[in-house]
Amino acid sequence: MGTTASQGEPVNKIRRAEQRDIPKIMDLLVQVDMVHHNGRPDIFRGPVTKYTENELAGIFADDTTPVFVCVDPEETVLGHAFCQIKELKDHKILQDVRTLYIDDICVDEAARGQGVGRALYEHVRAFAKEQNCDSVTLNVWNCNPVAMSFYEAMGMKSQRITMEEVL
Repeated sequence: MGTTASQGEPVNKIRRAEQRDIPKIMDLLVQVDMVHHNGRPDIFRGPVTKYTENELAGIFADDTTPVFVCVDPEETVLGHAFCQIKELKDHKILQDVRTLYIDDICVDEAARGQGVGRALYEHVRAFAKEQNCDSVTLNVWNCNPVAMSFYEAMGMKSQRITMEEVL
């Protein structure tokens, strides 16, 4: 950590998630779920988390599923990025590709608008390059236009669109 050159304020840092982060990450997972539940209650239950605390511990220990957290100088988690390294090789019609897939990214409601999401995304992008990935990918729901705008501002573009007809 350190200070910003211009303002002298403490700097947030990004690191791999640790066991001590699990309670706050569980809270963030509920925040993510509720954004989706509020947008599509016909699909998402709420308020729930998609992982248990034990499952999180296993995810943290697996190098193919890195989880990064942005923490303030007091080590309070401000946001997270769940990632997966995915590889496709020797497919009949698709090129070989190594991708860093962002499974989940969330900034705590109280920390939004402070550059946490941008810092997490830029860290993930740099990590993907270090891991010799060809791209960074993710899925975003249409019911989350704030996230869609954020990812577009980060330079992401639509790769494909899933369509539906609700019956």
